[in-house]
Amino acid sequence: MDSSVKRRLTLGFISNWISKLASTIIQLVQVPVFLHFWAVPVYGEWMILNSIPAYLSFSNIGFGTVAGNEMTMMVAREDKAGALRVFQSCWWLIAIICTSVVALLSAALYYIPAARLLKLHNIGPSDAKWIIFYLGLSVMLGQFEQLLQSAYRCVGRYPYGSFIKSIFSLSAFGCMILAVCFGSGPRMTALVFAAANITGTAILCVLVQRDIPWIEYGWRHANFGEIRALARPAVAFMGFPIGNALSLQGALLAVGYALGPTAVVVFGTARTVSRVALQMVAMVNSTFEPEMSIAYGAKNYPLVRTLLRRACQLALIVAVGIVLVMMAFGPWFLNHWTGGHVPPSRALLNIFLLVVILYALWSTSSVLMTSTNQHEKLATYYVIGTGMACVLCYFLARSFGLYGAAASLLVSEIVMNMYVVPASLRISQDTFPAFVAGMMHYPQSLRPRVLLARIRRSIPNLES
Repeated sequence: MDSSVKRRLTLGFISNWISKLASTIIQLVQVPVFLHFWAVPVYGEWMILNSIPAYLSFSNIGFGTVAGNEMTMMVAREDKAGALRVFQSCWWLIAIICTSVVALLSAALYYIPAARLLKLHNIGPSDAKWIIFYLGLSVMLGQFEQLLQSAYRCVGRYPYGSFIKSIFSLSAFGCMILAVCFGSGPRMTALVFAAANITGTAILCVLVQRDIPWIEYGWRHANFGEIRALARPAVAFMGFPIGNALSLQGALLAVGYALGPTAVVVFGTARTVSRVALQMVAMVNSTFEPEMSIAYGAKNYPLVRTLLRRACQLALIVAVGIVLVMMAFGPWFLNHWTGGHVPPSRALLNIFLLVVILYALWSTSSVLMTSTNQHEKLATYYVIGTGMACVLCYFLARSFGLYGAAASLLVSEIVMNMYVVPASLRISQDTFPAFVAGMMHYPQSLRPRVLLARIRRSIPNLES
């Protein structure tokens, strides 16, 4: 890797860390603020209404993501005309989908008594409908933001695009919190949040046009053939949220059916603690993903192999490091986090931590497949693996209790590793012995002291 690639990776990690920090701030701040200014029942009903528009995010399937991958690979091949064609084609597809969804949502809200169906008593029927509409509009505008960030990604400025998105998210959240603090009710709060998101999307459109002059808004270069070519990988992306739902919610349902609600609490809290490591692995994955698209698009296979090896190496280092900390302090943290209401089980937590290590290898390897739009079989295997784990979770929980339920999650991780690692090696034109040898090599650039020094040098240049 040359210095420019290393610099982008460092800045990408910083921007992803900022994004995670922004999400953490939002999660930690909103609950006490809302509960301080609103009554508990009002906030509870707000959460119910807020959960409904989230399902609209699946409406564009995965076109924004696959378009970003395709644009990045095209620009790496110096095909800016093709990238512009993909951008305009997906822009108008998303615009048509969003307009249709908003129209259907408006008609549904007009005729359906949402407040009565949701059993709301503190938020009126009219306010409930407007809240869903405003929040739904915000969700749909987010589909454009994903495509706009892809424009920065395809020219190698994805850290800046991610940083700007984090700033806009925090700004919209800050506007919403200010509205609550100044005495606004749920309906006005939703309107302020929607207005802030609309403003952020408009500003992002202007920034993209200013920073990337060859990106044009319009339909002159749009082509239905581009949409048709991206349709299969876009639909395949739907397998990942389905698999995530099976893994997260399906396992909890299986434990609940087999062992009851008390066991669900013990199982769920232990798994939540272990998933801290998964978040750090996800940061590594999102950092390397754009560079893999660039290298593969330019047919620079030596760089593709290097990126894959270093990404897997760093993900495993992060996962093992956090796992060791969790093994030492996890039960203590779990006991204090739950106020002693959930008995900590070191053996149960250790099984979940083993799941994390297996997840780190296949999920990071799979980034090469998703970043190059070669993930159709990957999505199928993921749904099959998580589905098998759910079924086994029920039967093993009945036979072996919570330990059996946790062990069932290892099944999907093993299935994914057996498919993903060989498949990613084929894409990178690598061999398993060479891959393992590369993983065992610990380069100077990955030493903590060197990484910290590079991060300190890169922070002032984040926007460039």
